[in-house]
Amino acid sequence: MGDVKLHPSWLEPLRPEFESPYMAALREYLVAEKAAGKRIFPAGGEWFRALDLTPLEQVRVVILGQDPYHGPGQAHGLCFSVRPDIRVPPSLVNIYKELQSDLGIPPARHGFLEHWAEQGVLLLNAVLTVQMGIAASHQGRGWERFTDAVIRLVNAKPEPVVFMLWGSHAQKKAAFVDSIDRGGRHLVLKSVHPSPLSAHGGFFGSKPFSKANAFLESQGMKPIDWKLPERIG
Repeated sequence: MGDVKLHPSWLEPLRPEFESPYMAALREYLVAEKAAGKRIFPAGGEWFRALDLTPLEQVRVVILGQDPYHGPGQAHGLCFSVRPDIRVPPSLVNIYKELQSDLGIPPARHGFLEHWAEQGVLLLNAVLTVQMGIAASHQGRGWERFTDAVIRLVNAKPEPVVFMLWGSHAQKKAAFVDSIDRGGRHLVLKSVHPSPLSAHGGFFGSKPFSKANAFLESQGMKPIDWKLPERIG
């Protein structure tokens, strides 16, 4: 994984993962897939974009996704986010609807969430690559083990963090987090996934954004500015 960008705050504590046999096997698999002419998203330099934009010491909120979008031009390394000129995907449309209902912030015309990442919102997928057109095609290849290590590092932070766990997959993955309701220090907010298939079953009305900000402020931390800039670049 030597050709990727990774912020030093993550690189050092994650070095044992990068040097482990499972990551070597994952790299060999990805190299072989590319050599076979398969298109992999996002681009190699963006596999660790979420970590690069949100250094470990700056993480205040974690939002967990499953795997990258598999359509051309969509994925750029942040869960739920797409490039500025790409149509906003359905789950993100619903996230924007809840954001408007919760905080009165009108939906952005784009789906580019780097403004959140730059403020300490770690937008982490469980799996960091995907083959074009085939959802979940890189599951079970080792990425899950790596992203578990990332979540463990965030969980070990002395400062409180908000975990937004939308859907059963995210809730299972972060089940070990030291949450307040178990005597820990982190706020864990759970709801169903914002997908159109499930959003009406409890995502709408869950108010994750105001709850996150209220918690951060109660801990003497800056709230997140959830309003995305209309202009990108």
